[in-house]
Amino acid sequence: MANLQDGLGAVERNMELVQKITAAVGLHHAPKIRRIVVGVIGGTIVLIGLALVVLPGPAAVVIPLGLVILASEFAWARHVLRHGRQAVKKARRGKWREAFSFARDR
Repeated sequence: MANLQDGLGAVERNMELVQKITAAVGLHHAPKIRRIVVGVIGGTIVLIGLALVVLPGPAAVVIPLGLVILASEFAWARHVLRHGRQAVKKARRGKWREAFSFARDR
């Protein structure tokens, strides 16, 4: 579980790298094209990560990486990352039921 938490922290730190790459490629001048490119690349990486859930591979690293790429452009991906980070913290404290409960009181 510690590896997953470390992976999430490292992936979030790399969000700046994604933004630097989009600026280097020149996509910061074309926001609609940038959103499409980021959506396609991030979505593809998330889908590969989902495939790695049943195939042998590091799905716990690939899925957050794809979400970080998507989070550089989409608020819903930042929301998913934030809730994922909170769930991992609760799970590390031993609160599994609370961490992965889908029926939350709001």
